[in-house]
Amino acid sequence: MTACASPSPATGHGSENGNGNGNGNGNGTGQHAIGENDGTHGNGALGGADGSGGHGGSEGSGGHGGTDGIERSASPPGCVITADGTYAARLALDGESWFPERWTLDGPEPYAVPLPGNQPEEPGTEVLPLTDGRVLIHRLAADRHLFSLLYPTGPGTGELPLGAVECADPAAEVRLLPPAPCGERAYALVLGRSATAVWLVAGGTFGPELLAEVPGRCSGGVWLDGTGRLLALDQELGGRTKSVAVDLEQGGTVSPLLQIADDSNDRVLLADPDSGLLLIRSDAPSPGDDRLGWGVLGSTLPVRFPECLRVPDGHRITPFAIQPGQILTPESCAVALRVDGVRGSWLGMWRPASRQVHHLPAPEGWLAGAGLWSQQGVLQLPYATGVVRCGVARVGVPWGEGAEEPPQGPQAPEPTATAPATEAPPAPSPVPSLTSPPSPPVVARPVPLQQAPLEGRMPEEVTVG
Repeated sequence: MTACASPSPATGHGSENGNGNGNGNGNGTGQHAIGENDGTHGNGALGGADGSGGHGGSEGSGGHGGTDGIERSASPPGCVITADGTYAARLALDGESWFPERWTLDGPEPYAVPLPGNQPEEPGTEVLPLTDGRVLIHRLAADRHLFSLLYPTGPGTGELPLGAVECADPAAEVRLLPPAPCGERAYALVLGRSATAVWLVAGGTFGPELLAEVPGRCSGGVWLDGTGRLLALDQELGGRTKSVAVDLEQGGTVSPLLQIADDSNDRVLLADPDSGLLLIRSDAPSPGDDRLGWGVLGSTLPVRFPECLRVPDGHRITPFAIQPGQILTPESCAVALRVDGVRGSWLGMWRPASRQVHHLPAPEGWLAGAGLWSQQGVLQLPYATGVVRCGVARVGVPWGEGAEEPPQGPQAPEPTATAPATEAPPAPSPVPSLTSPPSPPVVARPVPLQQAPLEGRMPEEVTVG
């Protein structure tokens, strides 16, 4: 594998063919980086705010190529928002032509800046904002995945090509990971037949860099810390899916993260570094039926599966944002939910301390699945209509008005994943310190044991909408 540098900035799409040598020794997943070799580096360090809020990944969403065959989920979010909430990016439609669009969200009023190139983009082209205002774009040309940074230049669009990742296997899928907490870098997953690679595609020194290879086919992608060091992936091996943590600063060391039972499929959907709250999906409490649950990173408390988060057939509930700033108090974190059903998509709001989900209509033109909480508990939802090209709806929840009061009468316990009574739970494993000298990664898990039987199952009972 070789990684070559990027050329100096250009306007428009630039050359997709490049003038680099295009060579590279194939790695275990049949990929190598290619790019321009004029001796300049593509993207140095970019000053950005530290990430906050829930850092989550779509379940098998986005990307070019086939589906991963692992996890069915809602469609990808209508736009992508930086972890600090300063910028968003989406692929917008003008007539029949698609073009990238950047939204600025940290001013008095949100506004959009179109970033069209010399030709329309293909539907499904991925875009991702950085905290310096540039937008990463991921294009597909034959078996080459091209990455560039877009930025406004007066009346036109500037483009800085970063290089490409070439996949020898035409069935390989490449998709961008959610925005890194630091906002300075961008990463991509390359899903091969037997292994998954993590690439740094923006923010490196000499174009795309291979950081880690994980055995098996992985989905998801959730940042576990506030610096972008620890990445949770949902790894499929032997017909089962378990979440693992990948340490990108320790050569891609892989550690178990969520393993509830031998025969369960366990995925991490969202994580909040401030509180340690994890949102998970697992079929452990109901074999063959995925349930939404929550746990705490580094805690020996069991994973819980609240009955209020259960939905009937034909519906799907997907968390997409966690309230930041709730230090060490995961039960008080507000969680935004996207609910999809036969009547369309709407909003759900919930927090672990509550036994109730607040169901609310989505604002008109909501870019479904996109949103961000403020530390004060206000949910910000981007929307676009024929009248408002770029808008943000702000929604608050009166948690004190009945939402926190448990229903009257005896309550059945929530399904949990607990350790056997004959075994003492191990001490919680802290997330590695990012300020201390490097040490072998010890990644906390939200359950005390890799194999934990379930107790206190409840019958199906829920009403949605």
